[in-house]
Amino acid sequence: MSSAVMPTYARFDLEFDRGEGCHLFTVDGRRFLDFNSGIAVSALGHAHPHLVKVVQEQAAKLWHVSNLYRIPDQERLAERLVANSFADYAFFCNSGAEALEAGIKMARKHFYEKGETEKYRVITCNDSFHGRTLATISAGGSAKVRKGFDPLVDAFDHVPFGNMNELRNAITPQTAAILVEPIQGEGGIHVGTLDYLRALRETADEYGLLLHYDEVQCGIGRTGKLFAYEWAEKAAPDIISLAKGLGGGFPVGACLATREAASGFTPGAHGTTFGGNPLAMAAANAVLDVILGEGFLDHVDRTGRDLWNRLVDLQKRYPEVIAEVRGAGLMIGLKCAVDSGRFVATLMDNNMLTVGAADNVVRLLPPLIIGEAEVAEAMAALEAACQSLKAEAAA
Repeated sequence: MSSAVMPTYARFDLEFDRGEGCHLFTVDGRRFLDFNSGIAVSALGHAHPHLVKVVQEQAAKLWHVSNLYRIPDQERLAERLVANSFADYAFFCNSGAEALEAGIKMARKHFYEKGETEKYRVITCNDSFHGRTLATISAGGSAKVRKGFDPLVDAFDHVPFGNMNELRNAITPQTAAILVEPIQGEGGIHVGTLDYLRALRETADEYGLLLHYDEVQCGIGRTGKLFAYEWAEKAAPDIISLAKGLGGGFPVGACLATREAASGFTPGAHGTTFGGNPLAMAAANAVLDVILGEGFLDHVDRTGRDLWNRLVDLQKRYPEVIAEVRGAGLMIGLKCAVDSGRFVATLMDNNMLTVGAADNVVRLLPPLIIGEAEVAEAMAALEAACQSLKAEAAA
């Protein structure tokens, strides 16, 4: 059946019409355990009562006004994010790519206002993913994503992820910032060590550069702390870009920064039509109500460790299917010994939704609200898939 939707996705033949907690239901009544979460977006699962209530109440009052006027819930969300981070300011937009664009522009404007107009280049990492705009695909390290869009924006210098010698060698008088994902998501769930994050901070300070973290996927509680960088002491950035889980399914992006980093973002320097509107801000504040609630992040940490231990045991029993377990918290990658696409499809046959990544990896990105029952359900599906794929490999 043909569709008028532009064919930019190779879509699975599944149609969902409702969700409840950690499960999605198709139009024909099939029930799936959702360990995709809209690619780390549905942080509170589906139809979370608090999020539904807050958004419904706001929708009945006011959806949108221009940023020419004060938006109380925007100010409240900014204050909460600032109070729980390194930052002094927050800028709100609609997506991760926009949050990255804001940070990249911010670094340039920072040095322009200081009179250091030669500083505009950004060091980024191989295998990184920062979005789909022309600037963010240029910043990213994926040749597959960049293919067909030359000439790219000539402002980014790529180095191997985790390699500080290569990074330091790439610094020139034109370097303004370092942009890194603490955990590479699309690139295959590569986790930056805590020493690596600290070394990034030390190097940025040594050379007078801005440190910009992309926590679009690994932020907002995904690792068991509000931000992934928090696991490493003395590794806080100057700029951080957020999205995905921040709105719990409603499109919300944010760029947080220190006062110094944002010194060039004066009236007229940057803007957005839809970003930070009352409906989006209500959704994001409702998400923070839950994630910042007592014990929630501890629950994510405990659940992530439990799931990790079970997956490591599974890998040991099925090394011909799973080569390695990677990740942190509830952002876990299974490096496959079989075709990762086949693994995703086999899990789908067992009523479990996952998502692939580069490096032949299957990502497990469940809602942060999962508990023992959902972990057990996931492990049963994974066990069945491993048995099936082991038999296929032996045939």
